[in-house]
Amino acid sequence: MLDQIHWLAAVTVLGVLEQAYFFLQVIYARRLFGISPPKTSGPPEFERIFRAQVNSSEYFPIFLALLWQAGLFFHQGLAAALGLLYLYARYCYFMGYKASSSERLAPIYFSAGVLWILIAVSALGILHFFLSHHVGLNVLQLLTA
Repeated sequence: MLDQIHWLAAVTVLGVLEQAYFFLQVIYARRLFGISPPKTSGPPEFERIFRAQVNSSEYFPIFLALLWQAGLFFHQGLAAALGLLYLYARYCYFMGYKASSSERLAPIYFSAGVLWILIAVSALGILHFFLSHHVGLNVLQLLTA
């Protein structure tokens, strides 16, 4: 079974490391700008870093759920590749937001697009599973026939 999930696990660990990097960036920004917790406001430079980290954290559980569903029900390799694209887009989002609020837009739209693709792939995979296991209808065989 591990050979069916190793790419998903690797992308998950990479995502967790990315989240840790974003958390560390907030800690460094707090030190740089002298903002002690629980404060969340300060100079625009700090607030952009803080918001980029919070926004990324809010979407992380959605990303993980979709990554694993797409990988388990559709195709591990495709899901892992989409996961890498998503993580790269989130990194670009974070770095763009850190520089300027307007530089976050293109990466956030791209990462949202990747999430929509993961939703579609997950839904197709789950639909295929239900149809083949509960209805006895193998859509893939019908498409290739």
